[in-house]
Amino acid sequence: MPINGSGWEILFVRDSVQTRASDSKRRTVGRYQIFHDGVPQTGTDMAGEFAETRGPGDNSTPDNNRRIEAGRYPLHTQGGNKYATFGYVESDSSGVKPKPGIELKGCEPRSEILIHPGRGFLASIGCINLCTSLPNAAEGVTYTSSRRRVIAMLEDMKAFLGAAFPTRNERPVPGAHAVIDGEP
Repeated sequence: MPINGSGWEILFVRDSVQTRASDSKRRTVGRYQIFHDGVPQTGTDMAGEFAETRGPGDNSTPDNNRRIEAGRYPLHTQGGNKYATFGYVESDSSGVKPKPGIELKGCEPRSEILIHPGRGFLASIGCINLCTSLPNAAEGVTYTSSRRRVIAMLEDMKAFLGAAFPTRNERPVPGAHAVIDGEP
């Protein structure tokens, strides 16, 4: 599913599924790119790799520990105890909460599907973890670089949307979408 070239978009292209030999855990990996009105953004953290849970994509059942279906999802600011768009803790420690994140809507009846920092093999039961590189299943997601990428994504979205970006959590982000492509 391609981007439509309008507004702020983040495109996730799923490439493969990796299986860790030690415990047979699986994760989906791929590449992401941020776009402004169809123009790919350059610079640190505007593109990279991501990890999410195993497939196939399934939006039909809450808490199913599957990745979401390929599609186009509107974004909303997140305001939870674990992850928040506004009010996340300024710390590189993976133990502090809330961590930075933003929510994908339109995948109901599933909820709380977020883009947020990951760590280790995978920190997700349906969410998306931004990262630098996952060449194989032995490579873990580094929390500090994942957190930095999520914050860069949020700051880029705020800068691009300007006054249209909400000023508090639990609000739709006008003109901002996540597009997920592929079903490896």
